[in-house]
Order: sequence, then structure tokens, then C-alpha cells
Amino acid sequence: MLTFQFQIQIRISTSVLIMFIAKTLRATAFGLYGYLNFTKSGFAEHAKKFKPEDMQVQMEGKNCIVTGANSGIGFATAEGLASRGATVYMLCRNKERGEAALTKIHSITGNKNVYLEVCDISSVSDVKSFASRFCSKDVPVHVLVNNAGVLETNRVITPEGRYELNFSTNVLGTYTLTELMLPLLEKAAPDARVITVASGGMYTAPLTTDLQFSGNKFDGVEQYARNKRVQVALTEKWAEMYKDKSVGFYSMHPGWAETPGVSKSLPDFSKSFEGKLRSSEEGADTVIWLALQPKEKLVSGQFYFDRAEAPKHLPLTGTKNSRSTIDSIIEKLRSLADL
Repeated sequence: MLTFQFQIQIRISTSVLIMFIAKTLRATAFGLYGYLNFTKSGFAEHAKKFKPEDMQVQMEGKNCIVTGANSGIGFATAEGLASRGATVYMLCRNKERGEAALTKIHSITGNKNVYLEVCDISSVSDVKSFASRFCSKDVPVHVLVNNAGVLETNRVITPEGRYELNFSTNVLGTYTLTELMLPLLEKAAPDARVITVASGGMYTAPLTTDLQFSGNKFDGVEQYARNKRVQVALTEKWAEMYKDKSVGFYSMHPGWAETPGVSKSLPDFSKSFEGKLRSSEEGADTVIWLALQPKEKLVSGQFYFDRAEAPKHLPLTGTKNSRSTIDSIIEKLRSLADL
């Protein structure tokens, strides 16, 4: 009996050690890769290869939806699209902040075809309500930018009382909105595209079907990384599922940008990298680039960083999963969203 218990303890200890080593390797690889590439200096280095003509495309007559558009990368994206003549629908959770952002974009761009839509992406019912209203307009959607996101370090349950807030905003809301916008995206085919703003944090996390972080010790940073890994995998799966609908799906990483969200959620990180973080405009650069490029220059399902395809996994981090994992996740999301 004692021998059996000892063997069990050894196995458990070995398992814990392997998990610790794997997490350490991921964090180290991410830290080194990020420091070299994700900062302001990384953007400046990569920008040496940028083609100015790529960003000189105009977007008159095109309809764009940008979630989380009242600040940070979302605001910079909405402004960038509006400045090129697009009709932009800004999805914002807070009406007052949304109105302030809308007024600012009108003033900066002179484009009056920019509109505010109040919608809380963390609420499935709110997303469905918006989708119902918007679909009644029967306008083609050329670009959907899934930017709205949150990194809440503590476990918070949404007002609906059912879902963990990070997951509900970053994954469930994003999934629900994208699926409900598909008919309008198809109307804009073959030019339609969905751009999802992920994060380099996903390099530290493999896919997991534990979508709401059921462990006793909640880790908001790890949950955010898991969410972003799901977004990248969802993008790849959408590209496969809807390849016959002429809608392109792309995920991207904005780098480490100095935004209100980062300052609030990761104050120590923000302080440590003061002066080294990218501006919101630099963070939004690849989003706008993806919205402007001819689709034949892009690869649906791919992950982009600084106007180029980027790896979805870093070496030796063990973040690759079987293809069945994302299928299981989609089944759960479809059930939770009741689609």
C-alpha cells in the first residue's frame, strides 16, 4: 500500500514539474521574442520594409464595423478607416464614451458617415439585439473588426450571471457577433473580411476546452492568453468552414501598445515598459493594412503581425493541439450562444 502511494506521489510530482517547465519555457520564449519584436523599436525596425502605397487605398462606399471603438486600438482603427472615406459603425459599450469618441472622429476626419452603435460585446443578448437591429438595415459589411476585449485579473461574472467576463467578451461575444454578421458579410463578397485583434500573449497558452477557467485559483492574465489563443484558432477554423462564402478571416497581433486597457489591467507591465510601448496608431497599423489590401495578397486563416504573416506558435513551447480541440470549443460556443 505504501509503495503504491509513493508511486502515485512520484507521478503527481513529475506531472507538476513538467507543467512548470512547460510554462517557464513558454514565458521565456514569449518574453524574449516579445522584447525583440513587440515594442516601439520593433515596429520601427519592421516599418523599414513597409510599402507606403499599401496604406493609400481609399474606402468610399465600404461599410466597416469596429468593436471597442471608443479608445485605444479600436479608436485608432475607426479613425484610420474613416479617414479613408469608409462608412464606419463604432460598437461601444458605454454610450457617453462612445459619443465623445464619435465627435472626435467626425472632427478629425471630416467624415460624417461614422455612427455609434451601443452594444456590450460581453452580453450575448446585447450582441443578438444589435445584430437584429443592424441586419434590418440590409447593408453589406465589407470589414468587421473584432477588437473589443478585456483583461480582468479577478474572476468577474457578467451581469447575465452565467459567464466569466474575459471569456464572455473576448471569445463568446466575438464568436456570436461574427456568426450573426455572416449574411451581411456575404453581401460584400468577394471583398468581405473579418479581422480579429488577438495578442502575443496567446504564445504562452495552448488551446483548452476549459473556457471559463474552472480552477480554484483564477489567473486573469492566463485566461486572457487562453482567450486570444482561441481567437487565433477560431480564425483558422472560420476560414476553413466558410471558404466557399468568399469571406476572408484574419487574426493579428498589434504588438505591445500603450492603451488605456493595458494601463488599467497591467499597470506594472505598463510602468516597466514606459517609453518602449507602441502608440495606439502603431498597434492599429496592421488592422488597417489588412482592411485595405487586395484579398489575393492575404491568406485567409492566417495570423498577421506588422503587415506580414507571423507564426502561430513559438518553438519548444508545446502550444500546438489536435484539430479536434477547436471543434469541441466551437460546439460549446454554439451551444452557449444558442445559435
